[in-house]
Amino acid sequence: MSALEVLQQSFPASQFLLPGSIEFEKQNSTYLAAQQSEIKPAAIFQPSTKEDVSKFIQVIKHFTQQGENKFEFAVRGGGQNPLPKCANIEKPGVTLDLAHLNEVNVKEGFVGVGAGARWGKVFDALDGTGLGVSGNRSSKAGIGGLALQGGLSFFSSREGFVSDNVLNYEIVLASGEIVNANADENRDLWLALRGGNNNFGVVTRFDFRIFPQGPFWGGSVYYFGHSFPDQIDALVTELQKEDATEDTHLMISIGFAAQFGPQAMCQNQIYYTQEVDQSPAVLEPFVSVTPQIDQMNSMRALTLKEAASEQSMDAKQQKRCSYMNATVKADTATLKAASEFYTSIVGTINSVEGLVCSFTLQPYALSCLKKSTENSLGLNPSDGPLVSILLLTYWDKSEDDERIETTMKSVLEKIEKDSAERRTAVPYKFFNYASSFQDPIGSYGADNKKKLQEASKKYDPEGIFQTSVPGGFKLFT
Repeated sequence: MSALEVLQQSFPASQFLLPGSIEFEKQNSTYLAAQQSEIKPAAIFQPSTKEDVSKFIQVIKHFTQQGENKFEFAVRGGGQNPLPKCANIEKPGVTLDLAHLNEVNVKEGFVGVGAGARWGKVFDALDGTGLGVSGNRSSKAGIGGLALQGGLSFFSSREGFVSDNVLNYEIVLASGEIVNANADENRDLWLALRGGNNNFGVVTRFDFRIFPQGPFWGGSVYYFGHSFPDQIDALVTELQKEDATEDTHLMISIGFAAQFGPQAMCQNQIYYTQEVDQSPAVLEPFVSVTPQIDQMNSMRALTLKEAASEQSMDAKQQKRCSYMNATVKADTATLKAASEFYTSIVGTINSVEGLVCSFTLQPYALSCLKKSTENSLGLNPSDGPLVSILLLTYWDKSEDDERIETTMKSVLEKIEKDSAERRTAVPYKFFNYASSFQDPIGSYGADNKKKLQEASKKYDPEGIFQTSVPGGFKLFT
């Protein structure tokens, strides 16, 4: 019998969504990127408990050792990553969909979150409690993407990366054993999971540190492309201040959208994470940019729930999607050159149907880097402050895939070559924004990669999560 047939004998039929059914097609169409929904697994299996996940692993383990005919599966949390096999897999593979593991429980000092939940449910649970959590800035996003890969929250300058705030991972190992990984128990695995993604097992629950947090000030400002260089100046100036506040979260973007025609448009997404009655002086350079589109200015006092709901509206569900990224030192000349490369080259593909694309600068403030030392990311405060450069692209038709990828790759190559020549390049690549040709794990540094490999050999000695879960970036390639 096949692995799927054995699985179907081991679990109730209601836990399988099969091709051709309305339920299958509905669930398979809920990925962020259209490329993921085009993949059709032999079945979608939806466990109800962590014990179901354990049993799934034990049932399929025999079939993962069959050479070229080995059984493969994908693990889906939120389904946000557009890379092939990251959260879905072609038949005869099966997608392990954690959607029903979505409980959220607020406890003393932490919030326990099922791996299939979305951040909106977490923010709902904390709303009105006077508590906050370092989570995704979009309420629609899944939990694992940042909890296993680093990533920024509204509070990262003050609290570190999202993964730095995971107190405990509940994880099903390749043996089927369910264990906890935290500072006191399986500490090496805890550190590996803070950046190591799906290379060690199936995480079924995350326990995130929570902290006092009331309403804060923030939102978006929209303006025109000729002002973007001055906004880069403002960004770098703020990052390099010796007394830079830990209470800001800043993102600035320039890009193109079909509805605006060929001109470049810009957006500042800016936040001050303390309760104030009006926009604080530290945000003034990013708020007062002129001319701007006044009717699109959303700056106001808002809750964490409201801020994440607003950001979720920027996501383009079920369009084709591409991410690429680089990291550089906070240097105005480097960032201005990078934006010029982007706008000049991307201007050649404005005719692509449904094109929405952005060049987004997201700082890794020095205060964030100082709080991000117990993980696998390899970032060092002595390198900071840093800026992540994200090339994000959405489009409509598959026939434009190669053109988009080639164009964006050429932009990235110019940025990396120029920053290397200026000696402002930093190796680190953010896992969640990496394209298939990039090597985020290698960018953590040789020592960190070795530690990840050692953790894999210890907790997954047969390499099931290296060979039978092909999605994501693997440790031994």
